[in-house]
Amino acid sequence: MIKGVTLQPKTRTQYVADAIRGKILRGEIKGGDPLRQDALAKEFDVSRIPVREALLTLESEGLLEFRAHKGAFATELSADKIRELFELRVLLECHMLAHAIPLMTDADLDAAEAILQEYEEILNTGSRVDHWSNYNFAFHKALYTPANRPETLQLITQLNTQSDRYIRIQLLHTAGVAKAESEHRELLTLCRERNIAAACDLLKRHIDVSAEDIIGLLSKQK
Repeated sequence: MIKGVTLQPKTRTQYVADAIRGKILRGEIKGGDPLRQDALAKEFDVSRIPVREALLTLESEGLLEFRAHKGAFATELSADKIRELFELRVLLECHMLAHAIPLMTDADLDAAEAILQEYEEILNTGSRVDHWSNYNFAFHKALYTPANRPETLQLITQLNTQSDRYIRIQLLHTAGVAKAESEHRELLTLCRERNIAAACDLLKRHIDVSAEDIIGLLSKQK
């Protein structure tokens, strides 16, 4: 469990949304696959209402789309979408980091380091890709939170949710985990040194290279 996270009871809608989201992010539901409300209601033993609400939540996260007279479908993987998502991440996340660094306390930096330590400890587990995604964003979020810009942080959270399955593809087929671990350590060091320019430059490269790796893998798969 990531430190500082308190678990709250889930509603039926949250339960269904989390379960379907997990299937999409793990690749069990692939881009273009239909999501039938009746079948999902039966699978999760709920009525159609929480299923419909869950699908609307996932549509807002960019993980599925509704097509006229056809229902809901998982969104397709595309190079153009990857570029757009990751370009937006660069703009918003570098902006947030630049504002956060001057406001970071030792406690903020120690909290980020604690998350990074937990992340490193689960790298050798059998489910490391599933865990890595959660810890990756928790680490980045810990660095951005001191900026105290909740609306921007909400947008960043949504972009990371939409990027998650692309990142999982990268991790499954490249040495991305070890590279990210090294870059995270370097990024934390630059934040401790209050080196805003170097930290933002590293973050931009960190995100840009991930996007190009994923696009390259997608091209090979096609």
